[in-house]
Amino acid sequence: MSLREEKPVHERKSESEIKTKNAVKGNENGRKSRAVCGVCDRMFREPKILPCLHTFCADCVRQIAPFSALGAEGRRPWPGDEGRGRSPLPLTVLCPECDSEVDLPSSGVDGLTTDHLALDEVFMETLLMEDSVLCDLCSDGDAGKRCEVCCVNLCDFCSQAHRRQKRTSSHSIHSLEELKSRGRLSRPVLCSLHPGQELRLFCEPCDLAVCLECAAAFHRDHQCNPTHDVVYQHGDRIRQLVSGSLRPRLGRLEEALRRVEISQEALKTRTETLASEIRAFARSYASAVEAHCCSLLQTLEEVRVQRRNQLNLQSVQLQQALSDAHGGVEFAERLLTCGSEVEILNAKAVTMRRLMSLVECGYDPHPAMVSHDNGSSMYFLPQESAGQVDGFPMVGVLHAKTVDPSKCTIEGEGVQQGVEGKRGEFTLVCKDSAGEPMSKGGDPVLVSIVHKDRKDCIVETTVVDNSDGSYAVSYTPAEPGFFSVWVCVKAQHVKGSPFLLTVKRKFRHHRGIFHCCSFCSSGGAKEARCGCTGTMPGGFQGCGHGHKGHPGKPHWSCCGNVVEGSECVRSLGPGTLRGHVRTVEL
Repeated sequence: MSLREEKPVHERKSESEIKTKNAVKGNENGRKSRAVCGVCDRMFREPKILPCLHTFCADCVRQIAPFSALGAEGRRPWPGDEGRGRSPLPLTVLCPECDSEVDLPSSGVDGLTTDHLALDEVFMETLLMEDSVLCDLCSDGDAGKRCEVCCVNLCDFCSQAHRRQKRTSSHSIHSLEELKSRGRLSRPVLCSLHPGQELRLFCEPCDLAVCLECAAAFHRDHQCNPTHDVVYQHGDRIRQLVSGSLRPRLGRLEEALRRVEISQEALKTRTETLASEIRAFARSYASAVEAHCCSLLQTLEEVRVQRRNQLNLQSVQLQQALSDAHGGVEFAERLLTCGSEVEILNAKAVTMRRLMSLVECGYDPHPAMVSHDNGSSMYFLPQESAGQVDGFPMVGVLHAKTVDPSKCTIEGEGVQQGVEGKRGEFTLVCKDSAGEPMSKGGDPVLVSIVHKDRKDCIVETTVVDNSDGSYAVSYTPAEPGFFSVWVCVKAQHVKGSPFLLTVKRKFRHHRGIFHCCSFCSSGGAKEARCGCTGTMPGGFQGCGHGHKGHPGKPHWSCCGNVVEGSECVRSLGPGTLRGHVRTVEL
């Protein structure tokens, strides 16, 4: 039976369910179908792109419970508040794929970008499962061919007519079977305001793909260019973010995660080995030795839990960062590889926002600075005295002293106050979980000083390992302002980090002389000038006693300050400096 024959409603419904099940079955067989929504497990219906670049059906997004905080009226924001006379509140939801907090536009789910790539996948999936497809021109015959330029399916008769027309005679027409084997079919992206009009222009001021009628009606004074003329400019920017920043980061995140996973397994193996040694040693003693054994095992378990928690924390951070970066890179690469010109430009805005967010704010640790605690620092000494238990002398001590970032402290005022151009210093003292100072160094320490307002302003730091558990940190700020000081041990912040560093401006010395007036100090020279507001008639450029603007007391010629031991308060230009120097020489 062909598609143009009418079928009962229940038969059409069952066929739709079968198609969805077949698409999901391809998912279960190891091939993730891009035509199936991850929430409802059905083929996409009106797919929308969230700011995290994951796609779901519009109805599925509407069913996600809001994650936003309570508004001013003590209620959560919901779509439709504006229509009920309420002012719209910002709406935030959790992405079902990556659990990221994403903000919906003020217009709701309808304001999200439509994923035309997903629609192409649905169209291709449907075409592969259908036995026959109707001709898009006559709607009578079964389509066996497709025009790649017009993106329409044609029967044999319409295909011949398509080739005979002068306007379409040069179009590329292929059989549907050949296109099915390629696994990719594109459809024209039509305007939502003017049905039948294809989006062929891109409005630069509005950052929006438009049709010819929209350009003439709503974007008449805007710069609208053909999509094929501007797609390379915007596509190159996306490609630069992927290949220049995010793709290298993927490798670093994967390597760091792999090292943490290896450390977790090694820590587990090492812990089990030590537990076996401790139990074998304890079995040779009496009940008092058994109590000592339990004490040792309890200490070992506490150390294992502490170190495991540190590794688990790093693993969670790295996995989340890897998932975010991988999702952004995968979507951007698929957009650039599979998307048409309009599809790339249509999703360009949301893609650029997500990629810029990952580049600027994403977690990007260096693999060498990640904690690689495999338990090698723990060891058991069976012959060392352990004191007495219930009056019995005991031997066997577990050494598992390791640095605890939350117990580490900072000494010195250099971590909070600094002076422009002067060397600042402070000391990091590493301690274990009991708050006792470490007796040796060698821990991975990272110190970063960055301007709070200008992220490109970074102060170079020097960290010296004193080999006694303390680390001397020095820096020389080149400009004043407020800086954020990150002090991390094993990729974890120490107590109080990040710190606020206030760098003060260095003391500015006077460049002039402390005089009564420029007339007296220069011997009556007319060209001598002064930093005060005083003036003299007769062509004199400086000040004089009793004349207008004179402060009435001795003052500095460079800035006019009347306090001799003060700081210069005027920034001198080249011309002014020469005038003051001349005053000194005269």
